[in-house]
Amino acid sequence: MQQITVYTTPFCGYCSMAKRLLGERQLPFKEVDVAQDWELREKLMRENDGYRTVPMIFIGDEFIGGFSELAALDRAGGLMEKVQGG
Repeated sequence: MQQITVYTTPFCGYCSMAKRLLGERQLPFKEVDVAQDWELREKLMRENDGYRTVPMIFIGDEFIGGFSELAALDRAGGLMEKVQGG
């Protein structure tokens, strides 16, 4: 199973929704709070075509996007497959 990493900030509604969706699917994830880590946020932004908002969600080494992209992947039936390495 691929590691899921969710970069978040406190009080972020979309971060909460992403974590809830993953929890509902019983998918373990690592949460990284980037609220005070501007260097990490800059690095993530540079490496992911300037994507600047949180959550920033990765499955393995692949950048998925934010909550909207995660939810769309789930609705399309691809989330579980991607997490399982497919």
